[in-house]
Amino acid sequence: MSDVTRSSEFSRRQWMQISAGSLAAASVLGASTSSLKAAEANEPVASNQRIKQSLVNWCYNKTWPDVEEYCKVAAKLGCQSIELIDPQHWPTLKKFGLTCAIAGSHGFRTGFNNRNEWDECLAVLRERIQQCREFGVERVITFTGMANGLSKEEGFENCVAGLKEIAPDVEKNNVTVCLEMLNTRDDSQPMTGHPGYQGDHCDYCINILKEVNSSHVKLLFDIYHVQIMDGDVIRRIREHKDWIGHIHTAGNPGRGELDDTQEINYPPIMRALLEVGYTGYVGQEFIPTRDPWDGLAEAVAVCDV
Repeated sequence: MSDVTRSSEFSRRQWMQISAGSLAAASVLGASTSSLKAAEANEPVASNQRIKQSLVNWCYNKTWPDVEEYCKVAAKLGCQSIELIDPQHWPTLKKFGLTCAIAGSHGFRTGFNNRNEWDECLAVLRERIQQCREFGVERVITFTGMANGLSKEEGFENCVAGLKEIAPDVEKNNVTVCLEMLNTRDDSQPMTGHPGYQGDHCDYCINILKEVNSSHVKLLFDIYHVQIMDGDVIRRIREHKDWIGHIHTAGNPGRGELDDTQEINYPPIMRALLEVGYTGYVGQEFIPTRDPWDGLAEAVAVCDV
């Protein structure tokens, strides 16, 4: 290769690297600039509102422990919900024009894969379903539970049977129970992953739902967990659109902000949700590593396609 050719090739590679970096930076900068302008104009960060966004309570309630102040933050962001928050706070949400996009129930360590835990799961879910019906909350979360020595096959059969037990309750009350898939790979810190959880693959959970075959038993499609375990996020959204009942976000790796330090490209994922006709909520469920308002404003702007 001649010196001139080397020089041209080097310049071309340099230009491609610089251009790629600039595009990535521009995407994040655009979201940050958009949030800054909204704050300065005293307008909500999310202006398009084609994607209904929600704050997941456990991630941010220590930053804003006063629920009324927390509601003001959600409204300022343009979010329409604070989810997985105790029902005692639902009237406060309503006062600020917010809802609870999905209600909590039993924790992820218990679930329908273990028949010894059915009584607890059913009792908690039935109480929450009644509260949801009375207040107009449309979804409630559930889990497979931890494997605890159960084979995938046995856990699958138990989950199908257990969810069939709760299906008549949610159908009668027009509430949707959403089974969450969680990743088992990341054990770096609490809540970044859930080693030992049985429903750790998207197709495994989807196949459970297909066996239950209820229009009110669906999947909580957590983009962060799906990316870690299975990837191919947009194709899975298109394939499983009829089974998706709720969405969660976070940056990977680390379950942090939706910024340029992580690998998931959220705007096209949000557009794919719109393309398949998704009308539910997208819950921001990242663990803040810096100023929570800045991170949330950026994430909300990124998802506001």
